[in-house]
Amino acid sequence: MAKQNNKLITQNNSDFNLAEYSKLLQDLKDKVSSSRYRAVRAANNEVIFLYHYIGTEILKRQKEHGWGAKIIDQLSHDLSSEFPEMKGFSQRNLKYMRRFAKDFSDFQFVQQAAAQLPWFHLVTIMDKVKDPDERVFYITETIGCGWARSVLTVQIETDLYNRQGKAITNFKDKLPSPQSELAQYTLKDPYVFDLMSIGKDAQEREIEKGLVAHMEKFLLELGKGFAFVGRQYQLEVGNQDFYLDLLFYNYHLRAFVIIELKDTAFKPEYAGKMNFYLSAVDSLMKHETDNPSIGLILCKSKNKVVAEYTLQNMTSPIGLAEYRITESIPENIKTSLPTIEELERELSKCHTNNTTDDGSEQ
Repeated sequence: MAKQNNKLITQNNSDFNLAEYSKLLQDLKDKVSSSRYRAVRAANNEVIFLYHYIGTEILKRQKEHGWGAKIIDQLSHDLSSEFPEMKGFSQRNLKYMRRFAKDFSDFQFVQQAAAQLPWFHLVTIMDKVKDPDERVFYITETIGCGWARSVLTVQIETDLYNRQGKAITNFKDKLPSPQSELAQYTLKDPYVFDLMSIGKDAQEREIEKGLVAHMEKFLLELGKGFAFVGRQYQLEVGNQDFYLDLLFYNYHLRAFVIIELKDTAFKPEYAGKMNFYLSAVDSLMKHETDNPSIGLILCKSKNKVVAEYTLQNMTSPIGLAEYRITESIPENIKTSLPTIEELERELSKCHTNNTTDDGSEQ
């Protein structure tokens, strides 16, 4: 019989400490989980390598012997008969293998990057993206963000490749390198929000509510490393209350990010207000190990020349981008993006890990 109140478990005449047993159990559970992950990943790698090999051999034989498309029909029949338990030898899939080998002839890249993705992610990229550099971009981003295939499809269809890093900013002058480059790459233009239910002519507060209500989609569009801090976040400056539309922390940038939403075209005074907010956040909230806070103004439209002139003489790092409201992101998004709680824990850790017990920097 088990007696947990005296920290001993008795089972078959053997006694052992409950705390030690719990530690062992957790260790073994972690080991099993990591081993299963490695096994799945290794299995996926082997599938991708096999498909690339098959595709390469088909290309080679067609070139050497002048074989036409019928070789694929014959191989599909014979391989499916020999390996009935394997479902990957359809004519359609063999054609994708040939295309994979042709489009990704650099096997080193296949080993290092492409093999980290499931096969049908690669099929999606081959079907929807033609430019080689753009394909590398989506492969790299999918690996880094852990996108499900439905999310990858949305990112391609909303043209993330041509939006990433395109916001107008003054980061080059206001942030040190390499943080300025990372911050620039983190922002995009335009942002695409799936808030069709509120209508394209929604007011600022409606948009805020919609973004917060669909936080997973919002974090997906913002990109890697964003942790939600609050909406209409209150700051007290000089005995007056001020409210930030949306406040985030980005643990890749190690900085607070203020987002101000405007349902109009950009006006220079928006940047002055943001400059004030950033000064206040840096004074009242920024930890000594944090980088300078960053502002992002989202407007319905902008005049590029006016925006660039406005940001030139701002003292704080500010970015400006447009936003679009559309119905494009699937309702049931499944990604490996961390939850808000996980991101907040990461924020907590980043402060703890950079200080010693007496609060000084390590």
